Amino acid sequence: MTDTIQAPPPAATDAATRTASATDEGLLTTRPGRWIHGWDAENTTQWEREGRRIARRNLNWSIFAEFLGFVVWQLWSIVAVALPAAGFQLSTGELFWLISIPSLVGATLRIPYSFLVPIFGGRNWTIISAGLLLAPTIALAICVSNPETPFGVLLAAAALAGFGGGNFASSMSNITYFYPQREKGWALGLNAAGGNLGASVAQFTVPIVITIGAGATLNLPLAGLVWIPLIVVAMFGAWRYMDNLSNAKADLSGSAAALKEPHLWLLSLLYIGTFGSFIGFASVFPKLIADQFPEFSAIHVLGATVSLAFLGALVGSLARPYGGRLSDRFGGARITMIAFAAMAGITAAVLATLPLGSFWLFLGLFLMLFATAGIGNGSTYRMVPIVFAMRSGRGAGDVSTQRKAAAALGLISAIGAYGGFLIPQALNLSFQTTGNYAGAFLGFIAGYVVLLALTWAVYVRPRHLREHKI
Repeated sequence: MTDTIQAPPPAATDAATRTASATDEGLLTTRPGRWIHGWDAENTTQWEREGRRIARRNLNWSIFAEFLGFVVWQLWSIVAVALPAAGFQLSTGELFWLISIPSLVGATLRIPYSFLVPIFGGRNWTIISAGLLLAPTIALAICVSNPETPFGVLLAAAALAGFGGGNFASSMSNITYFYPQREKGWALGLNAAGGNLGASVAQFTVPIVITIGAGATLNLPLAGLVWIPLIVVAMFGAWRYMDNLSNAKADLSGSAAALKEPHLWLLSLLYIGTFGSFIGFASVFPKLIADQFPEFSAIHVLGATVSLAFLGALVGSLARPYGGRLSDRFGGARITMIAFAAMAGITAAVLATLPLGSFWLFLGLFLMLFATAGIGNGSTYRMVPIVFAMRSGRGAGDVSTQRKAAAALGLISAIGAYGGFLIPQALNLSFQTTGNYAGAFLGFIAGYVVLLALTWAVYVRPRHLREHKI
């Protein structure tokens, strides 16, 4: 049996009015398990009547669950830096692996995660994916409680944190079904930014909880245990307040078609440059500060330790929605191109000023780099549904186009996330071979210039694409 979802109708006794209401297009129905049938975000009447309210409720809980995913994903970025002080005997290379392996696993998990929303339903998969975060938090707490824990075990526990990285793909794929084309940029930007903030919150909170009241030691298990109650809240909230959309069907043929689409791979390269830079630098920023400016690695405040590394992820996260909003107005390709130009210039400035030994200049330049990467995240992601709608020739409201774009969003987010592994490993390789990070920064500059040229040649220069504000 199904129930009709509709706003309370105005008082009316006229039979014609009742008939019109009953046959009104865009009527939503539900069935048990919080499944909604007949969803069409492009239907203005349905959207204004109840669609916006339902979409916003799902977006709010999606943001919270994804936020915790990013928290878990980035726990080892700060825990790894604290391990030597807790008595763990690890080399620089081993520390870089603990920092980067969650990104490698998370990027890989994003591929299957992007297909799971149509199979299980957005609400149902949010409950499951949030529950999976309990595994890495508990594993971390157990492994870091003993300095004799073998490196292989630590690496396996860090790999489990990749569950948090996978959440992004399913969350973004789910939310793209809920919002009309004209509002996707802002909605996806908010969803992504709320998740990205988890990286900043983890890097701010963990140093405090592992040091406050710990005296001369570090209470490293709390880095994982403190998040367990919030994970349970996210699971309950998704169960109680989120919805499944019946039109978000599994479409393997659409996914296969997306994989054959050249623009999928071009956009993935752009996303490696934007999101890959954000998550890669966010992961490695605590270690960069510890290596280059150890006196600023840990600031003691009222018996607790604070790391300023959290500011990078914070700035990048807050900037992301504005990348989507600017793209809605000026076109994602233009904003992405400007972002790459700024990232190349700022990275060159970091490289040129490192010998000066100024921490505050280093911090300021990196915050600018995080901000431009965040804007580029939003603008690149905003390009995807528009490009696929144009390539299909059937418009953004077409269901098959939406399914193909949703699959592409998940795949692009997966490929882009590999940047979170590549950037720390590039820095590790540069340090191991030359004793400094200059070689890696030169490589990053060259990469940004190439991606800038690619964006201009494919998406900005052609006149017919400029007219559509891609």
